[in-house]
Amino acid sequence: MTVSEFSPETRASDADRDRVARRLQEHFAQGRLDSDDFNERLTRVYRARTGAELERITEDLPERDLADLRPAPRRPAGRSPGRRRGVLREPIVQIPWLIWGGVNTLCFTIWLITVVTGAHGGYPWWIWVMAPWGIVMLFATIGIAAVRRSDVPDGRD
Repeated sequence: MTVSEFSPETRASDADRDRVARRLQEHFAQGRLDSDDFNERLTRVYRARTGAELERITEDLPERDLADLRPAPRRPAGRSPGRRRGVLREPIVQIPWLIWGGVNTLCFTIWLITVVTGAHGGYPWWIWVMAPWGIVMLFATIGIAAVRRSDVPDGRD
């Protein structure tokens, strides 16, 4: 038998006991064990000498959290698995565009107030805020769309 092979009669290490104790803590936190059962099992964990004794302590508990085994969410009708929503609806694109729109609306409003009140000559300085930033945003959006499009599986192997 090699060192990597597991045998139930192999002596348990402190790391093995700690691993089982952590699993018991998780099950206690999820409500599968009451406090008396948890304390009794924890005592047995630290008294265990072999791997088989450790296995017997947790044999009636699931290996994984049963909440992780929920069925996959159902897809809306008419939507194929490879089809994604439009890139403009994704927050990574939508939020910067909303900020751009808000800032430029504010700049235009300030410019309009100064023109209407006669406090300014009327030069449309807000274009110098809107245009360069908008161009950068446009290229970023096109780049994100290209990356998203390349991530969609096309069915070819």
